[in-house]
Amino acid sequence: MPEEKLLCKGLVDRIGEEDALIDYQNKQDQKNFKEVAEIKDHEFALKKVIQLIEDEEIGVIHNANEIELIGHRIVHGGTYFSNPRLLSDEVLSKIEEVTPLAPLHNPHNLKGVQVTQTLFPNARQVGVFDTAFHQSIPEKAYRYAIPKDLADDNGIRVYGFHGTSHRYIANQTAEFLDKPIQETSLISLHLGNGCSMAAVKNGQCIDTSMGFSPLDGLVMGSRSGDIDPAIVVFLQDKLKMTSAEIDQLLNKKSGLIGLCGTNDLREIISMAEGGDSNAELALDIYCYRIQKYIGAYLAVTGPLDAIVFTAGVGENSSLIRAKCLTGLEHLGISFDSDQNELASGTKASFQVKNSKVKLLVLPTDEELAIAKASYRVANE
Repeated sequence: MPEEKLLCKGLVDRIGEEDALIDYQNKQDQKNFKEVAEIKDHEFALKKVIQLIEDEEIGVIHNANEIELIGHRIVHGGTYFSNPRLLSDEVLSKIEEVTPLAPLHNPHNLKGVQVTQTLFPNARQVGVFDTAFHQSIPEKAYRYAIPKDLADDNGIRVYGFHGTSHRYIANQTAEFLDKPIQETSLISLHLGNGCSMAAVKNGQCIDTSMGFSPLDGLVMGSRSGDIDPAIVVFLQDKLKMTSAEIDQLLNKKSGLIGLCGTNDLREIISMAEGGDSNAELALDIYCYRIQKYIGAYLAVTGPLDAIVFTAGVGENSSLIRAKCLTGLEHLGISFDSDQNELASGTKASFQVKNSKVKLLVLPTDEELAIAKASYRVANE
């Protein structure tokens, strides 16, 4: 930094299991390393990372003390953080305070900070919050219609997630259109195994599809998205399901996997092309939900510069993009089928010439977004 030159990248997956995957790529010398091994915990994993980045053959630094700055993705910052922050004791205390709002994520995020503080004692630590970009949402959009005191006392409100990606895409859209971010309005669609949308007006997020938790909104790989809350009561009363069982049902066994048995959209598309009616219905439901959100966000953003597709599915599936946009011509949204096919996996537009709204595919890069945010905060 600040040249944004990527030295290496990697992933340690399935931490805590005997068949964890270590995947490391030296981007300077094009040397790769892959290994399946037992990774006991996050500290063990990060020690392995240090070994790789210091390695004489495939490493990119001489020792861990060369690392000056570490950026952490923190899933939940509650209402405390609307921007990245240096991780002081006070900030870490606030992150721990909102852990009940993200019990599956924040404890692991904090563990990552604790381990890197030990292994990289000379580095400054920066937290980049998934919820931060959505802190500009007005009260009429973030407040649920439940008793106000109950909501306020327990922090029940719309927080939104994938904010690091949505912020990055908003800035990328402004750059692509050669407009100031303060004058750029868009709908961003982050479509992967987890999915969310954001309505951005003049550079500020004014609404988003995920709510109090990442379960709300769009149909996802294994999450239900929007659901009548009375169904939860029905499951408890009629089927005698526990809260843990319902949580597992809605987060892990619903969405696409619940509709057709798999959460891999490539498989679902192949199944649908082969005549599988469940797969066809799953695709229809997935895209119909997105269409409804596009309509809703058009209503609140006013004149729109662009609708932007990003993340694994949004960037790479021309079929999903087409199904989401077909039939929206009456809203001034029309796509070019040939350009849509060519747009996958690249930075491109694919609207027809007379479309009132530009249609874009812009690859997201959350790692770069975190690096840029961390560098900016550290140099303020």
